[in-house]
Amino acid sequence: MPVANVRGIEIYYEIEGEGEPVLFIGGTGGDLRRPPRVFKMPVARHFRVLAYDQRGLGRSSKPDAPASMADYADDAAALVEALGLDSVHVLGFSFGGMVAQELSLRHPARVRHAVWAATSAGGTCGASYPFHKLVGLGPRERARRLIELADTRSVGDPQLAEKDPAAIYMAGQAAPSPYGDEPGHAIGEMRQLEARASHDTCARLGEVTGTVLLAAGRYDGIALPENMEAMAARMPSAVLRVYEGGHIFAQQDPKAWPDIVRFLKAGALEPPVRT
Repeated sequence: MPVANVRGIEIYYEIEGEGEPVLFIGGTGGDLRRPPRVFKMPVARHFRVLAYDQRGLGRSSKPDAPASMADYADDAAALVEALGLDSVHVLGFSFGGMVAQELSLRHPARVRHAVWAATSAGGTCGASYPFHKLVGLGPRERARRLIELADTRSVGDPQLAEKDPAAIYMAGQAAPSPYGDEPGHAIGEMRQLEARASHDTCARLGEVTGTVLLAAGRYDGIALPENMEAMAARMPSAVLRVYEGGHIFAQQDPKAWPDIVRFLKAGALEPPVRT
């Protein structure tokens, strides 16, 4: 099993593909054993993708200790170093986008081009939906709330909630994890929610020196598009794109993945076509 010993813990990782390295940082509760697999996504056809289980999750160590977003970012930087990579492109979704923010701020030399997708900076820029409020809900109610949050168009629209790929994905995420009985799993999830609740990079975004694509979903009720607009206002060199979808917009808008791949390759996007 591929693990790297970093910062006193073991981080489980996988690498697939060819080309320049891209570090993929997944969302809340991410576990490489659970679909969807990043290695099946379009980015894996263009890059050498490095993905990993964050501390407390999956097959990585599950220490019973508080962890800040800076800790998650330092883990990522240490993993990159341990694997002999000087720097990587970074693709962070949702919680992973928060980690990617701290990674760019704390370890700028490790980051080439970065995509922060469906995420928030916290503070006066606005925070993502507080998932800790869903703790304790039954599976059915939790699934309903996650589907509504994932795409605000699904509120009162049973057809969208039943057929939309983002809704189906979020319903799957709401189901109890098949690995929930593993020692330390519940604590790892709790620590991640704690870090998420206290995340705030808003006042420091102007310090980011690398090229960043801010990718938002127009109907995202978890990381509101206005949160990402507030981030863009503090980052003059960043590129903001709003896609026709919700929190999982990359599965909904066919323009999203091509833009993400182009930006990771070039650190820029052509201006959007006006119609």
